[in-house]
Amino acid sequence: MIASVDGARSPSAPRPMPVAEACHDRASRASGGRVRPIRVLELRSVRGTGGGPEKTILRGAARADPRRFEVTVCYVRDDRDSVFHINERAAVLGVDYVEVRERHSLDPAVWPALRRLVRSRGIDIVHAHDYKTDLLALGLRWSEGVTPLATVHGWFGTSWREAFYYAVDKRLIAAFPRAVAVSEPIRDALVAAGARRDRVSVILNGIDHRAFRRDLARRDAIRSSLGVGLRDVVIGSVGRLAKQKRFDLLMDAVVQLRDRHPDLRLLIAGEGELRSELDAHARRVGLDPGVLLGQRGDVVDLHHAFDLFVQSSDDEGTANTVLEAMALETPIVATSVGGTAAMVRDGVDGLLVEAGDATRLAGAIDEALDRPAARAERTRSARSRVEGPLSFDARMDAVEAIYEELATSRNARRRR
Repeated sequence: MIASVDGARSPSAPRPMPVAEACHDRASRASGGRVRPIRVLELRSVRGTGGGPEKTILRGAARADPRRFEVTVCYVRDDRDSVFHINERAAVLGVDYVEVRERHSLDPAVWPALRRLVRSRGIDIVHAHDYKTDLLALGLRWSEGVTPLATVHGWFGTSWREAFYYAVDKRLIAAFPRAVAVSEPIRDALVAAGARRDRVSVILNGIDHRAFRRDLARRDAIRSSLGVGLRDVVIGSVGRLAKQKRFDLLMDAVVQLRDRHPDLRLLIAGEGELRSELDAHARRVGLDPGVLLGQRGDVVDLHHAFDLFVQSSDDEGTANTVLEAMALETPIVATSVGGTAAMVRDGVDGLLVEAGDATRLAGAIDEALDRPAARAERTRSARSRVEGPLSFDARMDAVEAIYEELATSRNARRRR
């Protein structure tokens, strides 16, 4: 269900609840001795197509047991953004989705719209996912009495403005009662900025392994649709065309392997601000036209065409693209940054190399291609891993345990 852009309720949303009644309801039991569901507002601000956090937020809301959690997903959407389509993805999943529209990045109208939304839905926990909504969640704590929770997916950006915002964000999160870091390096950065270690939980991203399965019978047709020959060896990658992804370095690594692997092809799916620069780089190093596929909604199909998935990033949180490769049984070579080293055990689930070195990356790709038996064993291990500790169920169980903890603590304070 999707509410109107001013934050008004959709017809089937929970009935509006006055603040006083909501406070009483949170500390009381309904008939039959059952506490009403915990009401969670997932709050996010992003431009364009978004990334991995959008998958986590939307799938988590769709998975939630309505007897335990009533989840509303709210995006602060810039009216100037013509690429945004997260609302369409939310509709497909059938989640309770609301947009608060802003005319510009500092539009003061956002604040009263969010306050009305929190009151109308009787929200207990505001779960923020970026520096802007972290600030808004803290404000809602002070004005509406909700409990704030932050998930930190990473701080990506190189401008002086982003550096300033990220520094402030780390300080803000120190004031949260709980925070989730998607990797240990992110947790350590929060602690260094003043957050209490016992209030920051490391919860790696997970994937719904049931929705990601490889079907070998589809391989040839999908490769043909992409213009890939049956003998071509395809190196694939997926991600936003941004500086930290280092797709230029991946291109350089593939070029180094031309002599040993003349049938090597590179395909990169994604869109972003570096599109023109990467197009120029591909031409400069002599790669075939069509390396950059643009934004794709058929990631599962693409993996059926890939012989090897490569992540070349300088920085990551916990990359959903790596999890998708693990689930789809695409062999992996990746840089050991962010949460990748916690997901992919070097030599067990894939091959890891240090970031920023095209020659080492090329060497790992070469090793993976030259040793098919070892590559197949790592692929089986990776699939097993996403069916267990890296499953989306395991991740959401951990997050929902924090919701329960925060709600219990909140009710105890109110009773006192």
